[in-house]
Amino acid sequence: MTERLTIGEFSRITHLSIRTLRRYHEQDLLVPAEVDPVTGYRYYAPAQVRPAQTIRRFRDLDLPLADLRRFLAAEEDDGRRGEADRDTARQVVAAHLRRLEDRLGRTQRAVEALRELLDPGAERTVTLEVLPPRRVYAVSLDVPEGAGLDWYDAAMRDLDAAAGHRPVLPPGGRYAHELFTEGHGRATVYLPAEAPLPPDAPDTVRELLLPGRTAAVATHQGPHDDLDLTYAAVGSYAARHGLRSQDLVEEVYLVGPRDTDQPERWRTLVAWLTAPDGD
Repeated sequence: MTERLTIGEFSRITHLSIRTLRRYHEQDLLVPAEVDPVTGYRYYAPAQVRPAQTIRRFRDLDLPLADLRRFLAAEEDDGRRGEADRDTARQVVAAHLRRLEDRLGRTQRAVEALRELLDPGAERTVTLEVLPPRRVYAVSLDVPEGAGLDWYDAAMRDLDAAAGHRPVLPPGGRYAHELFTEGHGRATVYLPAEAPLPPDAPDTVRELLLPGRTAAVATHQGPHDDLDLTYAAVGSYAARHGLRSQDLVEEVYLVGPRDTDQPERWRTLVAWLTAPDGD
Protein backbone atom coordinates (compact mmCIF):
# COMPACT_ATOMS: atom_id res chain seq x y z
CA MET A 1 0.00 0.00 0.00
CA THR A 2 1.25 3.49 -0.85
CA GLU A 3 -1.19 5.21 1.55
CA ARG A 4 -1.70 3.57 4.88
CA LEU A 5 -2.22 4.65 8.46
CA THR A 6 -1.19 2.80 11.55
CA ILE A 7 -3.92 2.03 14.02
CA GLY A 8 -2.57 4.81 16.26
CA GLU A 9 -2.66 7.35 13.43
CA PHE A 10 -6.13 6.22 12.40
CA SER A 11 -7.28 6.49 16.02
CA ARG A 12 -6.08 10.10 16.25
CA ILE A 13 -7.79 11.03 12.98
CA THR A 14 -11.15 9.47 13.81
CA HIS A 15 -11.18 10.02 17.60
CA LEU A 16 -11.91 6.32 17.98
CA SER A 17 -9.82 4.57 20.60
CA ILE A 18 -7.48 1.77 19.59
CA ARG A 19 -9.57 -0.58 21.73
CA THR A 20 -12.72 0.45 19.83
CA LEU A 21 -11.02 -0.07 16.46
CA ARG A 22 -9.90 -3.53 17.52
CA ARG A 23 -13.46 -4.30 18.61
CA TYR A 24 -14.85 -3.10 15.28
CA HIS A 25 -12.39 -5.43 13.55
CA GLU A 26 -13.41 -8.37 15.74
CA GLN A 27 -17.08 -7.63 15.03
CA ASP A 28 -16.35 -7.50 11.29
CA LEU A 29 -17.63 -3.94 11.12
CA LEU A 30 -14.43 -2.21 10.05
CA VAL A 31 -11.76 -4.55 8.71
CA PRO A 32 -8.31 -2.92 8.34
CA ALA A 33 -7.15 -2.39 4.78
CA GLU A 34 -4.06 -4.44 5.61
CA VAL A 35 -2.93 -6.68 8.46
CA ASP A 36 0.75 -7.57 8.61
CA PRO A 37 0.85 -11.39 8.60
CA VAL A 38 3.97 -11.46 10.75
CA THR A 39 3.42 -8.72 13.33
CA GLY A 40 -0.39 -8.58 13.22
CA TYR A 41 -0.22 -4.80 12.98
CA ARG A 42 -3.35 -3.21 11.54
CA TYR A 43 -3.18 -0.57 8.83
CA TYR A 44 -6.04 1.55 7.52
CA ALA A 45 -6.65 3.50 4.34
CA PRO A 46 -7.68 7.18 4.36
CA ALA A 47 -10.88 6.15 2.57
CA GLN A 48 -11.91 4.26 5.73
CA VAL A 49 -12.12 7.40 7.87
CA ARG A 50 -15.70 8.28 6.89
CA PRO A 51 -17.02 4.68 7.30
CA ALA A 52 -15.36 4.50 10.72
CA GLN A 53 -17.09 7.66 11.89
CA THR A 54 -20.38 6.49 10.38
CA ILE A 55 -20.14 3.24 12.33
CA ARG A 56 -19.44 5.20 15.50
CA ARG A 57 -22.55 7.35 15.04
CA PHE A 58 -24.76 4.37 14.36
CA ARG A 59 -23.43 2.52 17.40
CA ASP A 60 -23.97 5.66 19.51
CA LEU A 61 -27.58 5.50 18.30
CA ASP A 62 -27.88 1.80 19.18
CA LEU A 63 -28.36 0.51 15.64
CA PRO A 64 -28.36 -3.30 16.03
CA LEU A 65 -25.21 -4.98 14.78
CA ALA A 66 -27.11 -7.09 12.24
CA ASP A 67 -28.67 -3.98 10.69
CA LEU A 68 -25.36 -2.14 10.73
CA ARG A 69 -23.69 -5.00 8.86
CA ARG A 70 -26.47 -4.94 6.26
CA PHE A 71 -26.02 -1.21 5.84
CA LEU A 72 -22.25 -1.42 5.49
CA ALA A 73 -22.48 -4.28 3.00
CA ALA A 74 -24.97 -2.34 0.89
CA GLU A 75 -22.83 0.80 1.03
CA GLU A 76 -19.73 -0.90 -0.33
CA ASP A 77 -19.05 0.42 -3.80
CA ASP A 78 -17.11 -2.29 -5.54
CA GLY A 79 -18.89 -2.07 -8.87
CA ARG A 80 -21.03 -5.13 -8.26
CA ARG A 81 -23.78 -3.63 -6.12
CA GLY A 82 -26.87 -2.19 -7.70
CA GLU A 83 -29.94 -0.18 -6.84
CA ALA A 84 -31.41 -3.02 -4.77
CA ASP A 85 -28.43 -2.88 -2.42
CA ARG A 86 -28.68 0.89 -2.11
CA ASP A 87 -32.39 0.52 -1.33
CA THR A 88 -31.49 -1.94 1.42
CA ALA A 89 -29.11 0.60 2.95
CA ARG A 90 -31.73 3.33 2.80
CA GLN A 91 -34.39 1.09 4.33
CA VAL A 92 -32.11 0.12 7.22
CA VAL A 93 -31.34 3.76 7.96
CA ALA A 94 -34.93 4.93 7.55
CA ALA A 95 -36.29 2.21 9.85
CA HIS A 96 -33.78 3.05 12.56
CA LEU A 97 -34.41 6.78 12.27
CA ARG A 98 -38.12 6.11 12.75
CA ARG A 99 -37.35 4.11 15.88
CA LEU A 100 -35.19 6.97 17.18
CA GLU A 101 -37.87 9.55 16.41
CA ASP A 102 -40.48 7.44 18.21
CA ARG A 103 -38.18 7.06 21.21
CA LEU A 104 -37.44 10.79 21.24
CA GLY A 105 -41.15 11.57 21.06
CA ARG A 106 -41.91 9.26 23.97
CA THR A 107 -39.11 10.82 26.00
CA GLN A 108 -40.33 14.35 25.31
CA ARG A 109 -43.90 13.45 26.26
CA ALA A 110 -42.70 11.74 29.44
CA VAL A 111 -40.79 14.91 30.37
CA GLU A 112 -43.89 17.03 29.73
CA ALA A 113 -46.01 14.71 31.89
CA LEU A 114 -43.47 14.87 34.71
CA ARG A 115 -43.40 18.65 34.57
CA GLU A 116 -47.16 18.67 34.91
CA LEU A 117 -47.08 16.21 37.81
CA LEU A 118 -44.43 18.26 39.59
CA ASP A 119 -46.37 21.50 39.17
CA PRO A 120 -48.74 21.90 42.16
CA GLY A 121 -50.85 24.35 40.18
CA ALA A 122 -51.36 22.14 37.15
CA GLU A 123 -54.86 20.70 36.96
CA ARG A 124 -56.80 19.29 34.04
CA THR A 125 -60.28 20.67 33.48
CA VAL A 126 -63.09 18.29 34.45
CA THR A 127 -66.83 18.96 34.32
CA LEU A 128 -69.92 17.00 35.27
CA GLU A 129 -72.02 16.39 32.16
CA VAL A 130 -74.94 14.32 30.94
CA LEU A 131 -74.03 12.55 27.70
CA PRO A 132 -77.06 12.31 25.39
CA PRO A 133 -78.65 9.01 24.35
CA ARG A 134 -77.14 7.64 21.17
CA ARG A 135 -77.92 4.77 18.83
CA VAL A 136 -74.76 2.97 17.78
CA TYR A 137 -73.38 -0.06 16.04
CA ALA A 138 -71.33 -1.91 18.64
CA VAL A 139 -68.89 -4.78 19.02
CA SER A 140 -68.58 -6.17 22.55
CA LEU A 141 -65.92 -8.61 23.66
CA ASP A 142 -63.92 -9.88 26.62
CA VAL A 143 -60.36 -8.65 26.20
CA PRO A 144 -57.91 -11.31 27.45
CA GLU A 145 -54.95 -10.55 29.65
CA GLY A 146 -51.84 -9.51 27.79
CA ALA A 147 -53.73 -8.59 24.63
CA GLY A 148 -52.39 -5.77 22.50
CA LEU A 149 -54.69 -3.53 20.48
CA ASP A 150 -55.47 -6.00 17.70
CA TRP A 151 -58.90 -6.57 19.24
CA TYR A 152 -59.72 -2.88 18.88
CA ASP A 153 -58.52 -2.76 15.27
CA ALA A 154 -60.60 -5.86 14.43
CA ALA A 155 -63.69 -4.35 16.07
CA MET A 156 -63.29 -1.10 14.12
CA ARG A 157 -62.91 -3.00 10.85
CA ASP A 158 -66.21 -4.81 11.49
CA LEU A 159 -67.92 -1.55 12.47
CA ASP A 160 -66.66 0.20 9.34
CA ALA A 161 -67.89 -2.71 7.25
CA ALA A 162 -71.32 -2.40 8.84
CA ALA A 163 -71.46 1.39 8.47
CA GLY A 164 -70.27 1.40 4.86
CA HIS A 165 -69.80 4.88 3.49
CA ARG A 166 -72.58 6.47 5.51
CA PRO A 167 -71.34 9.51 7.49
CA VAL A 168 -70.97 8.79 11.17
CA LEU A 169 -70.07 10.71 14.29
CA PRO A 170 -66.76 9.99 16.05
CA PRO A 171 -66.26 6.42 17.29
CA GLY A 172 -65.97 5.54 20.94
CA GLY A 173 -65.53 2.77 23.43
CA ARG A 174 -66.84 1.73 26.84
CA TYR A 175 -64.35 -0.11 29.02
CA ALA A 176 -64.77 -1.95 32.31
CA HIS A 177 -62.44 -0.76 35.05
CA GLU A 178 -61.02 -4.31 35.22
CA LEU A 179 -59.28 -3.66 31.93
CA PHE A 180 -57.03 -1.24 33.81
CA THR A 181 -56.92 -2.83 37.26
CA GLU A 182 -56.60 -6.48 36.19
CA GLY A 183 -55.34 -6.23 32.61
CA HIS A 184 -58.44 -7.91 31.16
CA GLY A 185 -62.16 -7.24 31.04
CA ARG A 186 -65.20 -6.25 29.02
CA ALA A 187 -64.98 -3.72 26.19
CA THR A 188 -67.54 -2.31 23.80
CA VAL A 189 -66.35 -0.40 20.74
CA TYR A 190 -68.97 1.60 18.87
CA LEU A 191 -69.81 3.84 15.93
CA PRO A 192 -72.83 6.17 16.14
CA ALA A 193 -75.31 5.29 13.40
CA GLU A 194 -78.99 6.14 12.92
CA ALA A 195 -79.73 3.72 10.07
CA PRO A 196 -80.79 0.13 10.85
CA LEU A 197 -78.03 -2.43 10.86
CA PRO A 198 -77.65 -3.75 7.29
CA PRO A 199 -78.32 -7.48 6.78
CA ASP A 200 -74.81 -8.08 5.46
CA ALA A 201 -73.10 -6.59 8.53
CA PRO A 202 -70.47 -8.77 10.24
CA ASP A 203 -71.88 -11.14 12.83
CA THR A 204 -69.91 -9.41 15.59
CA VAL A 205 -71.82 -6.13 15.15
CA ARG A 206 -75.13 -5.38 16.89
CA GLU A 207 -77.34 -2.35 17.36
CA LEU A 208 -77.21 -0.73 20.77
CA LEU A 209 -78.90 2.26 22.37
CA LEU A 210 -76.61 4.08 24.76
CA PRO A 211 -78.83 5.76 27.36
CA GLY A 212 -78.29 9.25 28.66
CA ARG A 213 -75.53 8.99 31.26
CA THR A 214 -73.96 11.28 33.82
CA ALA A 215 -70.18 11.41 33.81
CA ALA A 216 -67.15 13.35 34.99
CA VAL A 217 -65.75 14.46 31.65
CA ALA A 218 -62.42 15.82 30.40
CA THR A 219 -61.05 16.25 26.89
CA HIS A 220 -57.56 14.85 26.49
CA GLN A 221 -55.37 16.77 24.06
CA GLY A 222 -52.68 15.08 21.99
CA PRO A 223 -51.17 11.57 22.00
CA HIS A 224 -52.27 8.93 24.47
CA ASP A 225 -48.92 8.56 26.23
CA ASP A 226 -50.20 10.60 29.18
CA LEU A 227 -53.85 9.55 28.94
CA ASP A 228 -53.44 8.21 32.49
CA LEU A 229 -53.23 11.82 33.73
CA THR A 230 -56.64 12.57 32.27
CA TYR A 231 -58.02 9.38 33.79
CA ALA A 232 -56.58 10.45 37.14
CA ALA A 233 -58.23 13.86 36.80
CA VAL A 234 -61.74 12.51 36.10
CA GLY A 235 -61.45 9.79 38.73
CA SER A 236 -60.24 12.27 41.36
CA TYR A 237 -63.07 14.65 40.47
CA ALA A 238 -65.62 11.87 40.94
CA ALA A 239 -64.11 10.91 44.30
CA ARG A 240 -63.99 14.52 45.58
CA HIS A 241 -67.64 15.04 44.67
CA GLY A 242 -68.85 11.75 46.12
CA LEU A 243 -69.93 10.36 42.74
CA ARG A 244 -70.30 6.60 42.71
CA SER A 245 -68.79 4.85 39.71
CA GLN A 246 -70.55 2.55 37.26
CA ASP A 247 -67.19 0.76 36.96
CA LEU A 248 -67.15 1.93 33.36
CA VAL A 249 -65.19 4.58 31.53
CA GLU A 250 -66.14 5.81 28.09
CA GLU A 251 -63.82 7.30 25.49
CA VAL A 252 -64.95 9.23 22.43
CA TYR A 253 -62.29 9.73 19.76
CA LEU A 254 -63.22 13.23 18.65
CA VAL A 255 -60.07 13.48 16.54
CA GLY A 256 -57.84 10.43 16.27
CA PRO A 257 -55.66 8.35 13.98
CA ARG A 258 -58.60 7.88 11.61
CA ASP A 259 -58.66 11.65 11.07
CA THR A 260 -55.01 12.73 11.13
CA ASP A 261 -51.52 11.25 11.32
CA GLN A 262 -50.45 14.12 13.59
CA PRO A 263 -50.89 12.88 17.18
CA GLU A 264 -50.58 16.38 18.61
CA ARG A 265 -53.96 17.13 17.00
CA TRP A 266 -55.79 14.20 18.60
CA ARG A 267 -58.62 14.94 21.01
CA THR A 268 -60.15 12.22 23.17
CA LEU A 269 -63.14 12.74 25.42
CA VAL A 270 -62.78 10.71 28.63
CA ALA A 271 -66.00 10.14 30.60
CA TRP A 272 -65.96 8.53 34.05
CA LEU A 273 -69.51 7.14 34.16
CA THR A 274 -71.28 7.60 37.49
CA ALA A 275 -74.07 5.52 38.98
CA PRO A 276 -77.52 7.15 39.30
CA ASP A 277 -78.67 8.01 42.83
CA GLY A 278 -80.33 5.07 44.51
CA ASP A 279 -78.43 2.39 42.54
